[in-house]
Amino acid sequence: MGKRRKQSRRRYGLQVVTLCISTMMVLVVLGLLVFFVLTTRNLSAYVKENLTVTVMLDDSVSDNQARLMCRDMYRRVYTRHADYISKAEAQREQSAAMGADPSEFLGFNPFSATLEVRLKSAYANRDSLRWISAALKKDPRVADVAYQEDLMDSVNDNLRKVSVALLALSVLLTCVSFSLINSSVRLGVYSRRFLIHTMKLVGASWSFIRRPFLRRAAAIGVVASLLACALLGAGAYAVWYYEPGVAAVVTWRELAATGAAVFLFGLVITTLCTFFSVNRFLRMSAGEIYKI
Repeated sequence: MGKRRKQSRRRYGLQVVTLCISTMMVLVVLGLLVFFVLTTRNLSAYVKENLTVTVMLDDSVSDNQARLMCRDMYRRVYTRHADYISKAEAQREQSAAMGADPSEFLGFNPFSATLEVRLKSAYANRDSLRWISAALKKDPRVADVAYQEDLMDSVNDNLRKVSVALLALSVLLTCVSFSLINSSVRLGVYSRRFLIHTMKLVGASWSFIRRPFLRRAAAIGVVASLLACALLGAGAYAVWYYEPGVAAVVTWRELAATGAAVFLFGLVITTLCTFFSVNRFLRMSAGEIYKI
């Protein structure tokens, strides 16, 4: 009798460990998806805010006037960052890029002083750029305004497609994850179906029978969530260690939201699946339990 009880406990412990590991793996996948959905918004803003609008200044504008214009540009609602590049700086940069100095055979510096303006992400679209360009060109000190309109449209279009794809994938993966965790939980409850029936026979209420199963499910959900968060956190740290630049896109807010989502998924899904599985066996008669 004691040996049989030991075997039963060992088998029960193995089921708990297996359920915990399988739940953890599903939560890791769900956490990755939540993480990518959250960081897509930051990535979109990062890409948009690094697209540059070049404001070419008239040759009559002095260095001091250009610097004042650059300072004034910061006060505009659409500006995130602005840099002033003088004619001399432009000449040095272009000469280094071309491998030759055009002023040596032209006899003058052909490059214009410019303001390199990076916009806030909300203004990095075709409509905003048109009215910003029109407003800047009204200034007599501005010779021309240049920006890559096709690139801007391409970036916005691709980011929109990625967002829709991630949203569809998140819905699909949530359903698949629920199904996988539900199958694992049902197997665990199935192995104790006779215990459920025995407790029902001695007059235990449904809530009394469900309580230990729900407590165990909640504990498994918490442990699996913590393990999944630890694994995801280690992965995020490894990425940051090898590529510190990701800190511009991945912030503590995204990491905290991902951890909270994983914890909530783990707790809610395991508890709900256990609740439905136990209710299924509670509704069965003795004959139905022996047949399955």
